[in-house]
Formats: sequence, structure tokens, C-alpha cells
Amino acid sequence: MPLKTALVLSAGGMFGAYQAGAWRELSTWFQPDLVIGASAGALNGWSIAGGCPPEELIRVWADPATAAFLQLRPPFQRWRGLFDGHTFITGVQEFHARYQPRIPIGVVLTEVPRLVPRLFQTGEITWQHLAASCAIPLGLPAQRIGGRRYVDGGLLGTLPLWPAAQMGAARAIAVNALPFLPSRVLRAGVSAVRKLSPRVPAAGSLEVVMIVPEGGLGTVSDAIRWSRDNILRMIDRGSADARRVMASAYPGPDSAHRVLQ
Repeated sequence: MPLKTALVLSAGGMFGAYQAGAWRELSTWFQPDLVIGASAGALNGWSIAGGCPPEELIRVWADPATAAFLQLRPPFQRWRGLFDGHTFITGVQEFHARYQPRIPIGVVLTEVPRLVPRLFQTGEITWQHLAASCAIPLGLPAQRIGGRRYVDGGLLGTLPLWPAAQMGAARAIAVNALPFLPSRVLRAGVSAVRKLSPRVPAAGSLEVVMIVPEGGLGTVSDAIRWSRDNILRMIDRGSADARRVMASAYPGPDSAHRVLQ
């Protein structure tokens, strides 16, 4: 039986543009058997699993309308959440309606207040699951699904490798757009939350090729505010990093087909 290869996409807010650039390059090397995503990676993963061409995904990120996903509320309304929930939900609903999975996809959410990671798979994923996976605590509203409340899928682990193993993959090409939080305060807060949570499942013997931006992609502001210049920079960097990593991991003129198909 052929080994299954998963494409795994991390959380990252606007840094998700880096994943779009990486996918432009990765799509020339292999087609995944399944896709896993958390937060921004869930939106990208939903698109890729639905057959979205790489250039189309890049156009989505480069479109100024994408700014609505994380549109700051006026200062006097931020007690209701840092970002506008209405424009966010509308954007997620449009994203969900645009594609339907052609290959298996897994989306990771965090159940609160228990702080337990939850995996939802292809047929059970609604727009609410995508919205919940992106619901940054204190920034966007939690989603109530099946009587339980869920928030950002990257809260307990930025890169969700464990679902790839659970869904039967032996290998993973992982794109981690957020190798570290670009703020000491955020790092301290998230670290405290993770210490309170049950242990995140292990990825087992999963073989992983990691694509990650050395030194990170920018500031907290860059992660939450859309800027065309930043988006294009991150797209290009994702493509370049993916090309470099894949060429190193699978050298040879026919290596991609031989190793990954």
C-alpha cells in the first residue's frame, strides 16, 4: 500500500500568506493525500483540499478584501473583542462556500474551557469549524458547535502534526508560518495556557519535512494587519523557502515523483 503524505499548515494570521507562497512551489513537487490545518492554516487547507489552484490562493491573500478577516474594531468597541466579528464571519462563510474537499482534510480546534485539542474531519467541517479554528482568544468570538465552545486551533500547538498521523499519513510536508510568537508577552501568555492544558497527542513516527521562515516573518502588527507589500513579501519568501527545502530533502531530477507520489 502506498505511503500517504499529508500537507500540514500552521496557525499564523496574516502570515498565512507565506503558506500560499509555499504551496505554489510545493504543488509542483507533489499532491497531498490529505491536508491538516489550524487557524489560518485551516482556511488555506480547506482551499487546497478543494482543488484551489496555487495562483488563485495567492490572489485571495493579495486581495485587499482579505483585510476584513482581521479588521480592528474602533477603540471604544474593543471590549467586545479586538477584531470585528461580523466581517470575519462573512469572510469565513465565503471561504467555506467557495470550495468543497476533494481529498481528506482535518481541521484542529481548541475546546474551552477544558483546553483540549479537537480534530474534525472532512464531512463534519462547517464554516463554524473554520471560524472556530481562527478564533483568537480575546480577539474573535468562540464558536458553539454541538453544545461545546471552541477557539483557535493553534492555541495549544501552532503546527498540528498529530492529526496527520491519526488520519493515516506516514509523511508530512509541514509549513510552519509561525515558529515563534513575535511578542514576549504573547509567548508568556500562551506558554501559561499550554501548561494548564492536557498533553497534546504525539505525532508518533511521522516523517516530517519542515518549511519554516528562519527568524520569523515580522511583528505582531504584521500578523494581524493586511498590507499588500507584506503579503507579497511573505508569498515570495514562502515559495523560496519551499523550493530550497524540497530540493535539499529530495535531490535529483525526478525526486519529487519518485519519493512523494
